[in-house]
Amino acid sequence: MNNTHFTIALHILVRIALVAEKNKVITSKEIATSVNTNPVFIRRILSSLEKSNLVVVQYGTGSGWKLAQTPDNITLSDVYQAIKQKPIFDLHHSIPNQNCPIGKGIQPVLKYYYSDVEKALHSKLAKTTVADLLGETLSSQELHS
Repeated sequence: MNNTHFTIALHILVRIALVAEKNKVITSKEIATSVNTNPVFIRRILSSLEKSNLVVVQYGTGSGWKLAQTPDNITLSDVYQAIKQKPIFDLHHSIPNQNCPIGKGIQPVLKYYYSDVEKALHSKLAKTTVADLLGETLSSQELHS
């Protein structure tokens, strides 16, 4: 996963949540304008979010994207899982020297710690929803206006 994909996915969902309050849908072009990027890139992320049942596309007149669930039911952990392609930390690309005491033992130890980091991340992300982000984002704007 590119380190910005998670951030962009959250931006997308919060933007969709904003129009969802008015029972509206939003196009990938409108989302791309908010993110300030290419609609093709936005559609790739939307595709991952759709596969995880976080968004749906509405076809026909007034077509666009909407949330598949209410914003207070979508956690940041759900979003992370939807777009995650690699673990946070990865092990060596080639197997370390198994004749070396460090080379032989380092990967199992690192797997243990890396697993703990992933669990802690998911635990933290599970405590915040898209609705929380929307509220905080709008409040933040009011403070900086």
